[in-house]
Amino acid sequence: MTPPLALWETEPLMTTLALKYRPRLLSDLVGQEGSVKALANALKRAKESGKIHQAYLFAGLRGTGKTSTARILARALNCVEGPTATPCGVCGPCRAAEQPDSSLDIVEIDAASRASVADARVLREQAQTRPAFCRYRVYIIDEVHMLSTEAFNALLKVIEEPPPHAIFVLATTELQDVPDTIKSRVQIFPFRLIPVGLIEGRLKHVCEQEGVAFEGESLRLVAEAGQGSMRDALTILDRVISAGDGKVVEEAVREQLGIVSAHLVQGVMSALAIGDTPALVEACRELAEQGADWATFWRELVLAFRDRLEQEARAARGPEELLRWARMLNLLLSRERDLRDSSLPRVVVELALITAAQLPHLAPLDALVSGMATSNVPRPSDHSPGPPLVPSRAPQVAPAPEGPRRRPAAAMKPPAALAPVPAIRSVPGTSDQLRRACSEALRQAPGLRALASAPQLAADLRWESPILRFRFPGNVRQTLQDFEREKASPHLLAALATALPGLKAVEISFDDPGGSGADERPEDRLRREPAFQDLLRLSGGEVLEIRREG
Repeated sequence: MTPPLALWETEPLMTTLALKYRPRLLSDLVGQEGSVKALANALKRAKESGKIHQAYLFAGLRGTGKTSTARILARALNCVEGPTATPCGVCGPCRAAEQPDSSLDIVEIDAASRASVADARVLREQAQTRPAFCRYRVYIIDEVHMLSTEAFNALLKVIEEPPPHAIFVLATTELQDVPDTIKSRVQIFPFRLIPVGLIEGRLKHVCEQEGVAFEGESLRLVAEAGQGSMRDALTILDRVISAGDGKVVEEAVREQLGIVSAHLVQGVMSALAIGDTPALVEACRELAEQGADWATFWRELVLAFRDRLEQEARAARGPEELLRWARMLNLLLSRERDLRDSSLPRVVVELALITAAQLPHLAPLDALVSGMATSNVPRPSDHSPGPPLVPSRAPQVAPAPEGPRRRPAAAMKPPAALAPVPAIRSVPGTSDQLRRACSEALRQAPGLRALASAPQLAADLRWESPILRFRFPGNVRQTLQDFEREKASPHLLAALATALPGLKAVEISFDDPGGSGADERPEDRLRREPAFQDLLRLSGGEVLEIRREG
């Protein structure tokens, strides 16, 4: 018996592209080849044997085709030529499947609003009723994970042993929330995110069918904005067509989606590559003036960096080049959560970009260590003339006979050519003048004003180019912790160099109250190591904590 024509003759009002181009055959489904093939084979076996599994669970993210596939399955089972994977689409049951709300034999239930145990019991009783017009009565339960535990228990028996005329199709976006007792009694079909390329191809087909012109990368942007959901992509396409006066214009797409121009994204990436911080600050100002969504911009930038890293990898670049891009991309990814949670996203973006811009200019630690090791070996060009690296043994000379001792003339007045060159050069001026000059230099430097009193506390202050040496009383060690920690900071060295040109290092020592050195701290002993001093100076690092292992 077929249902009266009144049940399907009225075409549904298609107000959106997502509804108008909803899949109506298994072959229309995009990006779900695995599930499509499995269902087609199940329908083929059902046609041959007259038997089919009666409980299915479709699991996947929103907009990937779960409910559409459930309706297609209902049509394929009830077609007059069915069960078949290719329903005719013109018979009464096929046309009735277009309007499930008007069909007595296709029952769609929203579990989000009917999740109680009472609703489940009603459904269990209704499942015993035979179909009115079709071969099977199909129950489609959407968002099934919203059912309560009691409701799942009430449905468990009827899903395990359904009446021969009942088919249950469950759909969920949260597979992990469905009880294992239900999963063990149904066939699970995964619905995966649809690749961007397939979505873009579908959007082109829709535009051609609708007579809508599109340009450049506009459809690609819409497909990416869908994030794997065909329904979301079609909804966005509907919106940008309206914004573009019947056309899909790239500028309109970017404006509707809050996507910044590709030129600006590429400009930021180029500025990061060469460490151009003024350009980065200017780009952030431009983004703020455009009212761009910072999270969307960040996503575009990360994707652009990912594409660049892929290009470098395919081009077989060296490990240093690949590591440079990978480090910057890793830093950008690490700040994504900060950007989402912050009430000042522009500040987060500026800080992350400026930090990432400095990464290409930082030398690897192994290069610093190797450079430090070679810097301790004097080169011929550094000291000319200089003593030999390995002193030769002096020849043995017989002692002279005893007699009146007279100093040789050469010893009394050495030639000018053999006069020793002083190793250090002192700056003219008193110790008080040196203290005042250093204090003033620190006071004028932003961020270092709190350290301006340190030179005044020194018991002894000496400028022995290129080293400035501080000696403090032992009782002020605690007071000068910040100054001691910052002594190798490039910022502090640059500030003091304004008063003492040529300054390269600052040395700090404290008087030992007991004179035995027993109270000396581990970090003080570590700082006296020449190799460690060189590493701190080259890397601009500082000692934050000393921990003893074992």
